[in-house]
Amino acid sequence: MFESTRLRLRKMQSTDISLYHRWRNDHEVMASTNLSLDVYTYEETQSFVESVMLSSPQSKSYIIEELEQHTPVGVTSLVGIDYKNRNAECILDIGEKSKWGKGYGTEAMSLLLTYAFLELNLHRLSLRVFSTNEKAIHLYKKIGFVQEGRVKEAVFRNGEWIDIIYMGLLQTHYQRLL
Repeated sequence: MFESTRLRLRKMQSTDISLYHRWRNDHEVMASTNLSLDVYTYEETQSFVESVMLSSPQSKSYIIEELEQHTPVGVTSLVGIDYKNRNAECILDIGEKSKWGKGYGTEAMSLLLTYAFLELNLHRLSLRVFSTNEKAIHLYKKIGFVQEGRVKEAVFRNGEWIDIIYMGLLQTHYQRLL
């Protein structure tokens, strides 16, 4: 669908369920992004993917693939798309831990923003990030997101309370960054 020098975003398919199931049940992958660190059965993951990620008109989910190897490295989505008010929430998970810290998140988000703002003509994107996820916060600020709010001590993880930071990016600000 969209490509950069190293990545392609391709529409998520039902054949990706087992891959997503592996990532979804890897606590190390989900610890910095998922509110609940549950263990999901394959059937629960399948139901979630089919009803939310593949079938909902308010959701667009993409597998992030390395171009050279044609291997999936993560998933990114626009969820809660409100076409009337032209806004959505962004989600990003790099599921392959060997690919962490290599800039794939930045590249994938840049592709998603281009699609959201220039193809879907959305006006505003938002996201949530744990206050302890400093690398993600840095990435989001680097591509133009600004902090809009903070929910104090919203998640209990590893014996401590963590804040959730809400960030947003307007289409007009994104276009000035181009």
